[in-house]
Amino acid sequence: MARILLGVSGGIAAYKAVELVRLAMRAGHAVRVVQTPTAQRFVGAATFEGIAGAPVLTGEFERDPARGAYPGEPAPDHDPISHLEIVRRCDAYVIAPASANTIAKLATGTADNLLTSAALACTAPLVIAPAMNNAMYEHPATQANLETLRARGVLIADPGTGALASKGEWGVGRLAEPVDILAAVEAALAPRDGYAPRSLDGLRVLVTAGGTREPIDSVRYVGNRSSGRMGFAVAEEAAARGAEVTVIAANVALARRPGVTYEDVETAADLEAAARRRFPDCDVLVMAAAVADFRPPAAAGEKLSKSGRDALELRLVPTTDVLAALSADRRGDQTLVGFAAEHGEGAVERAREKLVRKGLDAVVVNDISRTDIGFDTEDNEVTLVTPAGDRPLPKAAKSVVAHAIVDLVEELRHDRRPA
Repeated sequence: MARILLGVSGGIAAYKAVELVRLAMRAGHAVRVVQTPTAQRFVGAATFEGIAGAPVLTGEFERDPARGAYPGEPAPDHDPISHLEIVRRCDAYVIAPASANTIAKLATGTADNLLTSAALACTAPLVIAPAMNNAMYEHPATQANLETLRARGVLIADPGTGALASKGEWGVGRLAEPVDILAAVEAALAPRDGYAPRSLDGLRVLVTAGGTREPIDSVRYVGNRSSGRMGFAVAEEAAARGAEVTVIAANVALARRPGVTYEDVETAADLEAAARRRFPDCDVLVMAAAVADFRPPAAAGEKLSKSGRDALELRLVPTTDVLAALSADRRGDQTLVGFAAEHGEGAVERAREKLVRKGLDAVVVNDISRTDIGFDTEDNEVTLVTPAGDRPLPKAAKSVVAHAIVDLVEELRHDRRPA
């Protein structure tokens, strides 16, 4: 994969650079880190060294024990100048966070520390991710500096809007999310000769996410508490490994990842129509959406009034089992992964029955009787059910669970290849 040099300048958002290193390594990249002295006031070098598995450099005259080499490659037999060799070997240089001061130095060509000297010496693509107070970001000087850098071909991972470091502050200047910064780096890498392919390059992955809403009248609906976090995490993981990913999102209010195609739907019928249209062109389907099993036969054209009613009886009819219907039309080379939200004891056994009945390659099952995992939470604890057996995963962030699910997809497809 690629060799990525990460420059970390001073700012509270430096802690997010740790996650960027983790994501880049998980995608198969080798990472080296340089820090400004101010950056070390926020995150110490030992943290980056422990994750990246390589020495962190902070000074131009500091000797590099790895002699400019990246993890997984041999060190040169001589002792080169650190800020030249580590840059010469990189395939991309990303500075995250990039403070207002660092951006000003880059725009004027100032080279008064290792990070800025490395930028001047770098011939690889340069990506910077600004992070600062909104007044500093919106200042004409900062905007002019960013325009200068853009004109030179520097790729800017624009900051987001939201709560800032100081209590009560809100505005533009939040560091872009690490997954989006990595996407920007990989976009910059893609055109370069010698950039090694990722594990899912060329694979077309279709993911459903969120929860459908079945209208009762013009205001009310029958729905569920699915946030779409699990499906979005799977989509982001597959995209990070090079897949061409499409997400059918049912009522999901989460940020969208650059490079992923999204189609928004509302009802089970909408989701079914979108899935049937896109399924023939995919290689992998991950059905993470919570699709309603029942719906009202027809929605009232206006809001049903409470006035004069002692009760409201609601009749429901079954919806199509979308996953079973798609499985019936599958090609032999397609991989299908379903999700099963089960309640209490016997969850895995019921998921295994679904695996067989629907003709799936795997089912991801979680126990929705627990309030600390599953619907509308940051964490999940699941069991991966396949014809070969069950694989329990301990409670973890949904991004970690997504990593294991995509690993399983790769295993299933590898095992299917002819010997």
